Amino acid sequence: MNTTTLLLFSVVALVAIATPGPTVLLALANGSRYGVRRSVPGMLGAVVSDFVLVGAVALGLGALLAASEFWFSVLKWAGAAYLAWLGIRLLRSRGGFEIPAEGAAGTQHGSRAIFMKSFLVAVTNPKGYLFCSALLPQFIDPAAAQAPQYLAIALVFAGIDFSVMFAYAFVGARAIRLLKASATRWMDRACGGALLALAGSLAFYRRANS
Repeated sequence: MNTTTLLLFSVVALVAIATPGPTVLLALANGSRYGVRRSVPGMLGAVVSDFVLVGAVALGLGALLAASEFWFSVLKWAGAAYLAWLGIRLLRSRGGFEIPAEGAAGTQHGSRAIFMKSFLVAVTNPKGYLFCSALLPQFIDPAAAQAPQYLAIALVFAGIDFSVMFAYAFVGARAIRLLKASATRWMDRACGGALLALAGSLAFYRRANS
């Protein structure tokens, strides 16, 4: 893999990641509710899921999902159910900021919960596996060692993903602070409705060959 190929992949990855999806909506909601710094665990959750996704594609999981209706359906319905659950929780939110004091009890648990939400949303989305299993091999040189190439792709993908999540969280935090604290309720509801819509679209999603 040469520099030009990696640069081309970066452009494609940036467009794909920046397009509003579940993880960027969570970053936006987290930024408006917790602030940018407290949203970082969610960004890290998305980054870890990137390495899982690229690793799974390298090991052939994407091809398995494309070939197996059963395993595709299992992952699809798990992802749709989790998105719907998050969407409903955001719709029922009462709004208001939830930024605890430094060193406050429960901060570690809150960070862990934020991390797991973003990680689970990304890792249970079969679209990501199918998309990457179709995209990534086009940037891999079959004549060269593949493991270093997939590692390079994973690092670039994760770096772009973190940057995009940070930007969305920053926008969410700044937008809310220009308004009243109660505006988080409407931000939560907007993100919750969008997550429910994405859950519905995922539930009706079909493999290309099904």
